[in-house]
Amino acid sequence: MCGIVGYVGAKDCSEVLVNALTKLEYRGYDSAGIAVFDDGEIRTVKTKGKLDDLRQKLKEVGKPSGHVGIGHTRWATHGEPSDINSHPHSGARVTIVHNGIIENYIELKEFLISKGRVFLSETDTEVVAQLLDYEYDGKPLETIDRVMAELKGSFALGIMFKDFPDRVFAVRRESPLIVGVAEGECFIASDVPAILQYTRDYYLLEHDEIATLTKDGVSFVDERLQPIEKELKTADWDMEAAEKGGYPHFMIKEIHEQPEAIRTTILPRIKDGLPCLDECGITLEELKEFKNITIVACGTAMHAGMVGKYVIEDLARVPVNVDIASEFRYRNPIVGRDDLVIIISQSGETADSLAALRLAKSKGATTLAIVNAKGSSIAREADMLIYTLAGPEIAVASTKAYITQLSVMYLFAFELALAKETLSVAECKRLISALQKMPDAVQYVIENCEEKCKYIATKLVSAESLLYIGRGLDYALSMEGSLKLKEVSYIHSESYAAGELKHGTISLINDEMPVISVATQTDVIPKTISNIVEVKSRGAEIILVCTDACARGLKDGIADYVVEIPHSEELLMPITAVVPLQILAYYTAINRGNDPDKPRNLAKSVTVE
Repeated sequence: MCGIVGYVGAKDCSEVLVNALTKLEYRGYDSAGIAVFDDGEIRTVKTKGKLDDLRQKLKEVGKPSGHVGIGHTRWATHGEPSDINSHPHSGARVTIVHNGIIENYIELKEFLISKGRVFLSETDTEVVAQLLDYEYDGKPLETIDRVMAELKGSFALGIMFKDFPDRVFAVRRESPLIVGVAEGECFIASDVPAILQYTRDYYLLEHDEIATLTKDGVSFVDERLQPIEKELKTADWDMEAAEKGGYPHFMIKEIHEQPEAIRTTILPRIKDGLPCLDECGITLEELKEFKNITIVACGTAMHAGMVGKYVIEDLARVPVNVDIASEFRYRNPIVGRDDLVIIISQSGETADSLAALRLAKSKGATTLAIVNAKGSSIAREADMLIYTLAGPEIAVASTKAYITQLSVMYLFAFELALAKETLSVAECKRLISALQKMPDAVQYVIENCEEKCKYIATKLVSAESLLYIGRGLDYALSMEGSLKLKEVSYIHSESYAAGELKHGTISLINDEMPVISVATQTDVIPKTISNIVEVKSRGAEIILVCTDACARGLKDGIADYVVEIPHSEELLMPITAVVPLQILAYYTAINRGNDPDKPRNLAKSVTVE
């Protein structure tokens, strides 16, 4: 959510800030603004709306001219989207941008009002700006340190002090923030894509560390204001990887990138035809000891966990519980020393998932992180770690991150089953061989099903509600298909286990509710077809995603539209079967005039509750 950028150097600061913010649009926002040192004064320009609105306002009022500044794209939490609530916010001598939530902002605001402070906005951010200004004694680092001690909640801050026109300060707690460096210039940003057009070298700012940026470089101090040295990192993907590359949207580009993403994720983890997760800190000896597994995640990542549950229980015979992170952290979960808690997160910064990881560790459980963002908080704090290697995923609706999460779950399930001796080496090699064929299978589905899905999407444009049904792995997959459609098309959709239809849901079926069914698991296909017949008889239009073998056995008229995918190893079918569901969601959004990369009200990285 939201995006922070900052710059110190020789370039046109306003131009750098707006360009950098453009690379963070995928995070979701409803207002934008910049503040730049212009002839000794901090000049702020901000507006409700998108960056195009900010660019227009900069043309109208004139853009600030200078070489030091901060910028922000805001997703409203405290106070409606408006010009006045937009960031940056200022006190008399301090200007800041802020990501996160200040939990005790009301009591701080009441204190500041009692001291004569006047507030212009409804935001918690202005409280921080006013508090910094109130506490300021001419010493920026000491002031920031004192204010941090008073703040409760999560935050990343970019800060400018009026009497230090040559520098930007940055600090974080929970919310992500990086510091980029290049010759004669420094940057702050919420995520690496913002700075890739200028540099690939960056530092990760840790909790409660303060960075001071000047054109000559960056220095860091800890919470005791002691100087610290940090490791310089280099992004392993370049600007081209974060651009659209000729595709109209990132979402469809990332769907097309899935074969390579799977290949990149699995090949380094296969040795002599068997899974090898040694580099991730995972050994067969340790896996053998786990008695229970809990998978904790949010949204799409949780759906990947649902597939993982089916596969792990089937192959390794270990009980698996899948929990929504926001539920897990607010009850008293039964996990302990003999348990493994798997945290799945694309960004590695998801607030509820990070809190769940910390809770699991506090109860003595071993934790395993499956994340895409290198160096993220979840990646650093987990006991064991598997990176998904999907590369940058810019579209808010996850596609290639999800499919690589599935790929990792399969590798882990195979390794666990070997450790538990519930899977023979020969059978494991057969499954690994099938997994290695998945990139080509996904490529085949993209090439042969996209046009069909594009056509079917035209039939969904006027739908107000949809239903997704499936059984077993197909049900787990239907959850993700339903989420993907509602995320980008804004059509209400729900997923149900097909066998649950008669327990209430079938009362919703009529000729105005299309039903999308997934049928790839041979042992339950006859049951799923029976459920399809039930809803068809009540007037529903049926879209069926199924294997080519299943399609050949269908009676005429059972489904209105059939998307055939090649039959492969049934346990692995979710990898190929999700692709048509992603494509359907994308083209439905396009047909409804939506921007699938930036769905309303959604953010790529949910770093607050």
